[in-house]
Amino acid sequence: MPAELRQQLRFARLRSGARVAWATSGSGPALVRAAHWMTHVEHDLESPIWRPWLERLGREVQLVRYDERGCGLSGPDETPLGNEAAVEELEVVVEATGLAQVALLGMSGAAAPAVAYAARHPERVTHLVLLGGYTHGMLRRTPSVAQLQLHEASAKLIELGWGQRDAAVQQYFTAQMIPDATPEQVRALNDQQRLSCDGVRAAAIFRARAALDVREFLPLLRCPTLVLHADGDGIVPVELGRELAASIAGARFETLPTRNHIPLAGEPAFERFCAAVGDFVHPRRAAVAGPFTPRERELLALVAQGLDNLQIAAHTGLADKTVRNALSKLYATLHVEGRPQAVVRARDLGFG
Repeated sequence: MPAELRQQLRFARLRSGARVAWATSGSGPALVRAAHWMTHVEHDLESPIWRPWLERLGREVQLVRYDERGCGLSGPDETPLGNEAAVEELEVVVEATGLAQVALLGMSGAAAPAVAYAARHPERVTHLVLLGGYTHGMLRRTPSVAQLQLHEASAKLIELGWGQRDAAVQQYFTAQMIPDATPEQVRALNDQQRLSCDGVRAAAIFRARAALDVREFLPLLRCPTLVLHADGDGIVPVELGRELAASIAGARFETLPTRNHIPLAGEPAFERFCAAVGDFVHPRRAAVAGPFTPRERELLALVAQGLDNLQIAAHTGLADKTVRNALSKLYATLHVEGRPQAVVRARDLGFG
């Protein structure tokens, strides 16, 4: 198994005594992924959706993941679901890592606890990445009668039909979340939703997500924040991502070219997401990203591909001597000696 996929699975305890399963894999700055819709940390390694995430992000960061209470390997309790319960889970996991500081990744409904945690514990959070998130859920947006009826009908559908092996109910939600997925990826998300929890718990989570509201915490954020959103997202419209970014001082906003709520391996949005996260949270990259000119970035990409001077000259149209001089200056900027070190450093910076 590749090093970035070798995971360590552990358990922490909530105030209620319920266990929270959490896992680490990869290497680099710690990035804690707040528990999102229907997780199962042990099943991630077998999933054609999440295994590529672990493998690709594992080359950028040490990824910490966990199951929320009542899902995956985490035990249930009687605590009402909502942002307070989700923040407690995040607090327990961050404390269990023993790390003084971490970056946070909040996806979709998990953006809310990530925001609240970062606002309450600014000394613990170095960076905040939000994907497909929103400031407040549908129930906090003065919904119409028809919207409320559809929401409750969907919740009841989950509650009564979630555990069926024919995946009809799960497929209803999968088709909205990842409309451009491969058949294998569709089956994987259907299975994961069924494996994560039963219908009663899934319906409770669905209702709780629609009632989230973290607007009070947004003005309190002080860490660098990157907001990413699929430009064709059918679950959380991209306008809600813009609203989220506009509510956070200094936040950077970027759309991803996909209709999938979750960027999937095999589409350009997936690589763009992983590279953006790595560039954002990696301190070495942050230190050197600014000085590169467009020409230097072009050279870095070619060096990362392992091209020699003649090949680089052919690609760029520069004379061989010009290439040698440009590379010498680039090596000095990178603080490396020679091409082998430059190749490693360029790839570490996400080029190639």
